[in-house]
Amino acid sequence: MRKAYKFRLYPTKKQEDKLFWILARCRELYNAALSERKDAYQYAGKSISYYEQKRDLPEIKTAIREEYQDIYSQVLQDVLLRLNRAFDGFFRRVKNGENPGYPRFQGRNRYNSFTYPQAGGFSITHDSRVCLSKVGSIKVKFHRETQGPIKTATIKHEAGQWYVIFSCEIELPEPLQEVQSEVGIDLGITHFAALSDGTFLESPRYYRKAQKHLEKLQQSLSKKKRGSHRRKKAVHAVAKAHHKIANQRKDFHHKQAKKLVDEHQLLVFEELEITNIAQHAKPKQDENGKYLPNGARAKSGLNKSILDAGWGQFQAIVTSKAAYAGRTVLKVSPRYTSQICSQCGTVRKKDLSERWHSCECGAELDRDTNAALNILWVGRTQRGVAPCVEAPS
Repeated sequence: MRKAYKFRLYPTKKQEDKLFWILARCRELYNAALSERKDAYQYAGKSISYYEQKRDLPEIKTAIREEYQDIYSQVLQDVLLRLNRAFDGFFRRVKNGENPGYPRFQGRNRYNSFTYPQAGGFSITHDSRVCLSKVGSIKVKFHRETQGPIKTATIKHEAGQWYVIFSCEIELPEPLQEVQSEVGIDLGITHFAALSDGTFLESPRYYRKAQKHLEKLQQSLSKKKRGSHRRKKAVHAVAKAHHKIANQRKDFHHKQAKKLVDEHQLLVFEELEITNIAQHAKPKQDENGKYLPNGARAKSGLNKSILDAGWGQFQAIVTSKAAYAGRTVLKVSPRYTSQICSQCGTVRKKDLSERWHSCECGAELDRDTNAALNILWVGRTQRGVAPCVEAPS
């Protein structure tokens, strides 16, 4: 299987200018190839394949864009392959009846990476530097060892910093020793997660804590003249602050995911549609067309907390670590998990403000813990295991 390793690059000023130049040329090629596909279908009803565009690259480099000769050839081919993957995803979503999302043209702030798809375009030198074809030898900080042969190298620019991402082919490691513990996990806002054993993972709320600092940076940015050097510095400061928050959140997710995977054999989540959950409040109007209060302010705050928690990223990290460790991850329907009593199965309807579950059968426990018990119950039922779930003491 493949595993990615990300390391910080420290290019010289000349090397950084060359990396930015390659990024710009790759973006131009991506947009030109997208325009060619779009125009061919719109005006001639013809679909152009990846192999046709790849076959035209040598002629383009010779007759039209001679500067492409200063870029490693397989980097340009990978740009066309990236566009082809975007179209494959578009057609897959159309076929499945999803919102298709036609491939879009890339602005300079959206296209931030290029890839060497084979080891012939890059190498690691004996003095811990990475040598890139047509770029040179760049200093890199190897903070950990890689495993297995390196298959691809992606150069990425994030918040003013350069990174190299190696994709390595490794053998699946030996699974962890099997344990008997199984856990249901209810992701939330009051707590980051409630576990079926009665414990909670508290949310660090990194974005909320940095919000005032971000507001000051954004206010400073709004006062700068467009195109000025000071505006570029302000943009970089905002991007750097967001990058730090994202790194803090990812670090928290990795640490909590490892702890859960080490301690439990089966991990059960709700199958959440986060895009639908975090939608904006719809406007309300009376019969005269006057707009009515719709709770948009409260919904906006709720959405901010949901996105700050990063539920989707956390589930993806847990799933990845579980695959390495030989653990099982299940996702179950969230229907009525918060309303059903985990002791007797009675539906006890509650609104979001009611945080304690109390039932006539004598069950008294936190609402989210009750939901986590129901999630584990459904997961065990799906596996065909007798759903004997005990309430935490």
